[in-house]
Amino acid sequence: MADNFDAFVENLQERIFDETREAFGEAGFQRWRHPLYRGPLEAPDAHARVTGNCGDTMEIFLKFDDLRVSDAAYRTDGCGSSTVCGSFAAEMAIGKDPDELLTITGEAILEKLGRFPEEDRHCAFLAADTLQEALNQYMLSRVKKK
Repeated sequence: MADNFDAFVENLQERIFDETREAFGEAGFQRWRHPLYRGPLEAPDAHARVTGNCGDTMEIFLKFDDLRVSDAAYRTDGCGSSTVCGSFAAEMAIGKDPDELLTITGEAILEKLGRFPEEDRHCAFLAADTLQEALNQYMLSRVKKK
């Protein structure tokens, strides 16, 4: 009986992996399985928290060194698609200056992914909006220090 159950679970897991790989593409599938840049960061220079229309909440944390992002992380209470998009948004931010951060849009995240489910595309825009809000908070803090 246990052997049948184990075989069932293994088969089910493989089907889930195959379907996710098909939906997200290889890059998205790997990030879904092994998310990178998961936060929070300790003592970030910028932080934002945004809740999307879908109800998922994304947080982005940024550290700057010489006006460039030296470290970035995300946190979400959302689905696997939010995890994938938050991870890519954080990765794309590292090494960028404020002007370059402005180019990280939902479309840019989707382009980096290559393939993503139509019904989950809003997650890329949530990640990008959260990143842009973190940048806004950083820029406001710089103005206040002057």
